[in-house]
Amino acid sequence: MLRPGVPMASLSRALRVAAAHPRQSATRSLGPCNLSSAAGPTAEKSVPYQRTLKEGQGTSAVAQGPSRPLPSTANVVVIGGGSLGCQTLYHLAKLGVSGAVLLERERLTSGTTWHTAGLLWQLRPSDVEVELLAHTRRVVSQELEKETGLHTGWIQNGGLFIASNRQRLDEYKRLMSLGKAYGVESHVLSPAETKTLYPLMNVDDLYGTLYVPHDGTMDPAGTCTTLTRAAAARGAQVIENCPVTGICVRTDDFGVRRVAGVETQHGSIQTPCVVNCAGVWASAVGRMAGVKVPLVAMHHAYVVTERIEGIQNMPNVRDHDASVYLRLQGDALSVGGYEANPIFWEEVSDKFAFGLFDLDWEVFTQHIEGAINRVPVLEKTGIKSTVCGPESFTPDHKPLMGEAPELRGFFLGCGFNSAGMMLGGGCGQELAHWIIHGRPEKDMHGYDIRVMGRCCHVLGAESASVLVRRFHHSLTDHPRWIRERSHESYAKNYSVVFPHDEPLAGRNMRRDPLHEELLGQGCVFQERHGWERPGWFHSRGPAPVLAYDYYGAYGSHAHRDYAYRRLLGAEYTFDFPPHHDSIKKECLACRGAAAVFDMSYFGKFYLVGLDAREAADWLFTADVSRPPGSTVYTCMLNQRGGTESDLTVSRLAPGPQASLLAPAFEGDGYYLAVGGAVAQHNWSHITTVLQDRKFRCQLIDSSEDLGMISIQGPASRAILQEVLDADLSNEAFPFSTHKLVTATGHLVRAMRLSFVGELGWELHIPKTSCVPVYRAVMAAGAKHGLVNAGYRAIDSLSTEKGYRHWHADLRPDDSPLEAGLAFTCRLKSPVPFLGREALEQQRATGLCRRLVCFTVEDKVPMFGLEAIWRNGQVVGHVRRADFGFAIEKTIAYGYVRDPSGGPVSLDFVKSGDYMLERMGVTYAAQAHLKSPFDPDNKRVKGIY
Repeated sequence: MLRPGVPMASLSRALRVAAAHPRQSATRSLGPCNLSSAAGPTAEKSVPYQRTLKEGQGTSAVAQGPSRPLPSTANVVVIGGGSLGCQTLYHLAKLGVSGAVLLERERLTSGTTWHTAGLLWQLRPSDVEVELLAHTRRVVSQELEKETGLHTGWIQNGGLFIASNRQRLDEYKRLMSLGKAYGVESHVLSPAETKTLYPLMNVDDLYGTLYVPHDGTMDPAGTCTTLTRAAAARGAQVIENCPVTGICVRTDDFGVRRVAGVETQHGSIQTPCVVNCAGVWASAVGRMAGVKVPLVAMHHAYVVTERIEGIQNMPNVRDHDASVYLRLQGDALSVGGYEANPIFWEEVSDKFAFGLFDLDWEVFTQHIEGAINRVPVLEKTGIKSTVCGPESFTPDHKPLMGEAPELRGFFLGCGFNSAGMMLGGGCGQELAHWIIHGRPEKDMHGYDIRVMGRCCHVLGAESASVLVRRFHHSLTDHPRWIRERSHESYAKNYSVVFPHDEPLAGRNMRRDPLHEELLGQGCVFQERHGWERPGWFHSRGPAPVLAYDYYGAYGSHAHRDYAYRRLLGAEYTFDFPPHHDSIKKECLACRGAAAVFDMSYFGKFYLVGLDAREAADWLFTADVSRPPGSTVYTCMLNQRGGTESDLTVSRLAPGPQASLLAPAFEGDGYYLAVGGAVAQHNWSHITTVLQDRKFRCQLIDSSEDLGMISIQGPASRAILQEVLDADLSNEAFPFSTHKLVTATGHLVRAMRLSFVGELGWELHIPKTSCVPVYRAVMAAGAKHGLVNAGYRAIDSLSTEKGYRHWHADLRPDDSPLEAGLAFTCRLKSPVPFLGREALEQQRATGLCRRLVCFTVEDKVPMFGLEAIWRNGQVVGHVRRADFGFAIEKTIAYGYVRDPSGGPVSLDFVKSGDYMLERMGVTYAAQAHLKSPFDPDNKRVKGIY
């Protein structure tokens, strides 16, 4: 640690010192001790901000007792006085919550917030995050100062993203196009224009840059001070020096665990709601409540230079390819980044406050090299101070937000991957809405702890909206999975975000019964929520996913001749990948003959019991209480009419003997099939509704016990007629029905359904029967042209047919009316269902947006986030796009708004001239009110 006042050391000297004194553990074999810090945090050190909330050195203030007396009760207790805790308290108070209390174990910002860099970039490759960042910016740059008269430390000096290669510049052009849909000004600059803007920059190796003039920085201490003062003015209380020691839990009459209070060293507070904003200490707080919080703590560092002549007023810089950022610090720079070998903080100390670690120069060296290359004057510039503190990181580099499924009333607002300051305002607002209204204001895909369970989402497309419920419960307390995935997400933080990337860490956690069978046939797998699912097939032999190699860090050996990594590397493009033709063959085989899809990773639930019919009527928008043997496509909504899920629900008849395919039950029974990537979210949503409505029924998860294959295409009936002991004619087996049948001696549930727009059936199969049934189907299909196909083909085929994808076309802030799914809603029936009143109001006032299908004649790849232009105005952005091989066109779906703010009628949609903007280039587009492929739905009826 180089403290202020110590003789100057230049960055180039630090580079030489690091090279001469290599870190010993880097060459030893991989093990927990090598991934962690050898020592605990050092003594308190200075951080280069003019203001902090520290009150001096000496004895910890915790020993002096709480800063004010504890109230006996509170409506909400927020734990943690960092960025998220202060933002959440502020927004709760602003929304009218009285009696909100924030408890901080030491002093505000003392954990990780005080040393954060405080950068705010407005553009990220997620529409949700763009909205969240916009709200943070409004709060910090405008609203707080108007409310309090205090300055938050906001400085608008702009931001520059550096592109050293064509793919990186393409990524930035995508961000620019998305920004137009949200009013974020940005400009792609040439190297010469960049040099004019930033004279000290080396531009010799640049392709270009993305300049966002309204980006900036905020002072963490000033921001948190102003937030808490504004909250206190509305009746909230902030109590410092008050560590939480326990969470009080009660179990209600229905066996549901609920928050009852918070215990501290100085007394207890009765409360029905706790928000865990404890940062790297969030896991410890979660354990007090029996809640799993999947995050890890790592060292994250930056250095602050001496004065640099001519650097004043320059934009902040992110050089992603060099994995370095340069933050303007008055007349100096802060230099930091993300490395492949970060140091884990294994033993998170509850005594840590305003502390830092000694900086490991060997780990930090790569950032120095990148910084000197980008701003050469840094080579001879002195280092004023170093800052190395803890930050929390999650398995997918998204925050953990929402109500935990294990405990009602226990919310998470943690795991922000060093982005808590910039996302804090948006996420604090969404958490407050969640607590008050039962869900966030925005669609929080990717921001609802889908880790655990019961929340919603923040907007995004992969990246659409969730975080608490996004991870399966088997993963949230799995140390190896959390550690590997969190490491990879840290190491790849500055990597180009490609549309079809897959993780290499934490793989093979959940494998279905056909995994080995398909691996031998050239399956290239994708990972979704722990499941290995088929992505696509190739003919060059098996490509297994190997154990994680930490990218060669910590003395591990990176895999050589790694087939899966090579195939994944071919996906690193914004163009059509080399295996585009392989996916084309799978799609056209399905359209022309037949394809078999392994969909075993689907969520498969039984809803049974005395109140199951009443529960189904309330949960599902369609009438699912039809005669046994019927299968219905339906949605589930929230109270505001947003879509929590789309799924199929099959009515069951009571059977004489229980089995995996037909559980015993009293009352009524339903079989639910939901997309595997959102199964945990569905489970949590249904469980929450059953608890809140006190329905006497049971939800049974059979996802691991049953496999599923789907056989689709014109030849599917002929193929399956040889395998199943049932008449598959239209009269005997109509569309949207199901039966228990025998397949080569194995009992299966057959459903006549399609997710690709073809004649086809799903076979739901007990786990032990999957391989023999699959082999029988393949043998029967050999003479009919049956092929294996994966989810990349499903994505293309379903996009071509116009079938909706939840998390892309459908999110919790999209209504089925807006999405063209009004046919799933029984609005003509008098039977109430969750969200019905919101739909009726929306129908009465008119839709403010509509999901529209577009086709582009040019064969150009689109993936989502492209701007939608109508008559020269931006009216939305693309949510999902793919190439349709049967119609030979690019197909895109996006919600269209009227710039005047009026309702979006069908005439409005039809009357416009449309363009889709991809990477700054616009392409003429045709709007469609129906799917351009088989608009009359003949093929699913077997009419070819």
